[in-house]
Amino acid sequence: MSLTRKDKEFLAALRSLMDERQLRMELKDDGMLRMVLRQNYGDRIQHTFGVTRQGVRWRFNHIFNEMYVNALVTLLLVESHFGTELRVQAMAVARRRAELYRKAQRMNASQPQRAGDELP
Repeated sequence: MSLTRKDKEFLAALRSLMDERQLRMELKDDGMLRMVLRQNYGDRIQHTFGVTRQGVRWRFNHIFNEMYVNALVTLLLVESHFGTELRVQAMAVARRRAELYRKAQRMNASQPQRAGDELP
C-alpha cells in the first residue's frame, strides 16, 4: 500500500500543526497499543485539513496505525529470518526510488495530477 497525494498533503499539514503545538501524538493502550492525536480538534484543525474531525482521525489512523505499523511489522518479519544485513541495501533502493518519484513528479508538475496518484 502506497501513500496517495491526499496522504502526503495530510502529513504536511499534520507536521505544520505539530510544529505549532496545535496537535500532538500519544500512545494509547486500551488492550491494543496504538497512536492517537491529542489536543485541539476545533474549527482550525477542520479548516486546515479540509475534512471533518472524523476524517482527520480516519486518515491519521489509516496512515500511522495501519500503513506505517504494518510496514514495520513486515520489516520485523523479514529481519527475523534474514537478520538486519539487508537493511542498508533496502534503504539504498528505497532512497533511489523516492528520488526517481520526486524527479518524475517535478517533470510532470505542469500536468494535472489525479487525487489518488501514488507517491512514495
